[in-house]
Amino acid sequence: MKQPAIYFPHGGGPWHVMEGSPFAPHSSYAPLRKYLEDLPASLPAPPKAVLMVSAHWEAKVPTLQGAAQPGMLYDYGGFPPHTYKIQWPAPGAPELAAQVQDLLRSAGLASAVEPTRGFDHGTFVPMMVAWPKADIPTLQISLIQGLDPKAHLELGRALAPLREQGVLILGSGLSFHNLRMFGRPEASTHSQRFDAWIHSLAPMSAEKRWAALTHWKRAPSALESHPREEHLLPLMVVAGAGEDAAVQVSYSNEIMGFRVSALHFG
Repeated sequence: MKQPAIYFPHGGGPWHVMEGSPFAPHSSYAPLRKYLEDLPASLPAPPKAVLMVSAHWEAKVPTLQGAAQPGMLYDYGGFPPHTYKIQWPAPGAPELAAQVQDLLRSAGLASAVEPTRGFDHGTFVPMMVAWPKADIPTLQISLIQGLDPKAHLELGRALAPLREQGVLILGSGLSFHNLRMFGRPEASTHSQRFDAWIHSLAPMSAEKRWAALTHWKRAPSALESHPREEHLLPLMVVAGAGEDAAVQVSYSNEIMGFRVSALHFG
């Protein structure tokens, strides 16, 4: 059964395992936890596999994990010791990686495989909440260095046939990501302005949405929300993969004073 493509916020660091510690997440994380817990039941069928676009991996060309059993990549700092012992032992998907490379080759796009790369926190944090049994084959694909929005839309378009084969395409990022502004009052104002633009994408035609995402820097409070856009670009990949789909805002809430949203294509 055809799967959707979804862009969602992964939150800050290993927020999902910090209850009871001095680093306990803000209570505003509760709606995000529920959204992720409910995600599997919202799908048309259990997915054959997950193809994850994480904001935390960039490479010269789209690069795929090659391991049959990826390890863990604790790509954060300053958190309690137990957050560096987290395990989410989901199987990798080397056969899917080969299929993705074939699709990219057919679209005229170069690609590569990284045989030792583990799951970074853009993958294992939300996936531990949504699929805690770690029983779903999961494959990460990198962003493309240079962070060109059109290149990521085209990457997503090349990946679109996977949806027909039961592969769930997920884009893990954060629709407001300005670390210097976290905790400041203006974060709320800028994030709400940019979030309204995110919502405006849903009813657009595919053509208008493509143009808006290509020129995302023209959006209200765009650069205040994303001084560097790596947490936004998973949306471009998802939008390319879901170009033909109906779009809805599937989550919208404030986390620690700034508003973020998720978009569901299909």
